[in-house]
Amino acid sequence: MSKHLLVCISPHGYGHTAQIAPVVNALRQKLPDMRLTLRTTVPHTLLNARFDPPFTHIKTATDFGMTMASAVTVLAEQSAAAYAAFHTDWNNKVEQEAAELGTLAPDLVLANVPYLPLAGAALAGIPSAALCSLNWADIYQHYCGQRPEAGRILEQMHAAYNSAAVFLRPQPCMPMTTLDNSRMIGPIARVGRNRRDEINRKMNLSGDETLMLVAPGGIPTRWPMEHWPRLPGVRWIVQSDWHVTHPDAVALETLGMPITDVMRSGVVLLGKPGYGSITECGCNATPMLYLMRHDWPEEPYLLEWLQQYGRGLAIDSEVVTTGDLSAALEELLLQPAKPAVEPSGIQEATEELWRLLM
Repeated sequence: MSKHLLVCISPHGYGHTAQIAPVVNALRQKLPDMRLTLRTTVPHTLLNARFDPPFTHIKTATDFGMTMASAVTVLAEQSAAAYAAFHTDWNNKVEQEAAELGTLAPDLVLANVPYLPLAGAALAGIPSAALCSLNWADIYQHYCGQRPEAGRILEQMHAAYNSAAVFLRPQPCMPMTTLDNSRMIGPIARVGRNRRDEINRKMNLSGDETLMLVAPGGIPTRWPMEHWPRLPGVRWIVQSDWHVTHPDAVALETLGMPITDVMRSGVVLLGKPGYGSITECGCNATPMLYLMRHDWPEEPYLLEWLQQYGRGLAIDSEVVTTGDLSAALEELLLQPAKPAVEPSGIQEATEELWRLLM
């Protein structure tokens, strides 16, 4: 009998999708007849680009992460109010979630990393697991832990996460000392293939140019590239929905290839330190210029890993406003190249989830 896997994915940026998809794809290679349901408000186009078909997409979110002003700025007060509202009548929410999961009837619930599905699965008697480099309890504690309602909310969050059979923590990850079911595994990232010759043909390049992929992640952010100066020998690759009119920019979608193939093709990534960006740079030997988030508690662990295994350089917000990237780009490319990292966490997570499903 075929197994049914329900994957609940946080829509807080695209890193959660990038983190979980390689594991699910590898699991389906072991279980080719496995039914897959994705429950998230992450855009269907991104899911299609990351997950092997077929799958069912339920466009529902059971978490929101944190309320953001931009890709790098958390709105702490608004986030605290949202969590207070979300945890109102918590037990009833868990009962409703358990009933919905009972209707979906998965053999395993996998969360990255909403906690309500884990609490609902426990109540419904459905096995569950979590996989993520962070958890929302630790993030909430960092930004909202001093509020009067925080103790009650954190107790419910911790209980939900600890109800899972295992919480897999792919490197680089936060310590998560409040979890008693955690297991650290290797990094997870999608590995692309070098298609630089094809990119050169499509962009009519000589091959000596520096290509920069502009990708700040899934939190809505747009930098004013129309006003950026033309940098000698530099070309930009940017998502089409930015509608950039810069003469040296092309839309990523016109290349007709996965973003990790672009990353593997001798480009520089310009973005922010999220798990997907950091590990895909390390596992594809892609140098990275990044705009620091400063108060995001996961960031030190991500940057420590990038410093050890990859090439990266911090820039400030003024640089992405003015587009004056020449000095930073030169400094970054002077760093010695390092070999691509093996994403060993994919196999480790796949084996753990296969045992839970079987």
